[in-house]
Amino acid sequence: MTAISDIGPFYHGTKVDLQIGDLLTAGFNSNFKPEIIMNHIYFTALVNGAGLAAELAKGNGNPRVYIVEQTGDFENDPNVTDKKFPGNPTRSYRSRKALKKIFGEITDWVRLTEEELKDWHERLANIKGEIIN
Repeated sequence: MTAISDIGPFYHGTKVDLQIGDLLTAGFNSNFKPEIIMNHIYFTALVNGAGLAAELAKGNGNPRVYIVEQTGDFENDPNVTDKKFPGNPTRSYRSRKALKKIFGEITDWVRLTEEELKDWHERLANIKGEIIN
């Protein structure tokens, strides 16, 4: 993996109820193409980016944003970096390793309105590209 100079802090958005000390691991179904088992765990250095991921995540739980600790090598997320946004302005990353020990939760991130959430779900339903896994 390429060396990244971003030192965080890092965040992970999900609808899963996690506890401090839990490790996040790859190997779960994609939120965007459920037939794909993801080889990576995804995270960002932008709290509202993690909030967006939490809002769009599959599941019935409440959207949650966790502060996570990087415990292994990671790379720019090729699903957004340079493919959709030149460089990495979303500060989005991924890793194959079990990583990112939970050490807190953020509760004051910017939530989507119902209309914004509906628009995002419609956009995602129409995505034709492949997930780089």
